[in-house]
Amino acid sequence: MIYNHNFDIDSVFDILRTINEKYPEGSPEDEALRIAAVALFYVREVQKLDEYREFFRSFYTPAIDYIVVSQTFTTREEADEWLGSGMAKDGDLVRIAGQGFQVMPERKGTGLRFVRMPLPEELMKNHPPRSE
Repeated sequence: MIYNHNFDIDSVFDILRTINEKYPEGSPEDEALRIAAVALFYVREVQKLDEYREFFRSFYTPAIDYIVVSQTFTTREEADEWLGSGMAKDGDLVRIAGQGFQVMPERKGTGLRFVRMPLPEELMKNHPPRSE
């Protein structure tokens, strides 16, 4: 599930307050809700809400969304030309003719090479998630 990281903090406070009214003061639920509300209040007071929003977004964003292909090539020859141009960096992830590769240092040299690294869409195609 994807959550809204641009949430309205005042709405969150209102909802926490409404939920908290259902529990007796001093109960474990009351304490947990107060702790959560005060933590959010603190984040806003120290002006770290934008940083928290980014943390919240990254916490609930699937890792697959962080994988970024830096270059796409239709042929291996085109990719090899780019690799030799000096524009490639160690760790770059590229797509060559629909397949993923990562740029890595040569084993016994000073240059770079491509190492096969399947892209998330390739893995999903070959191993779709099980629906339970």
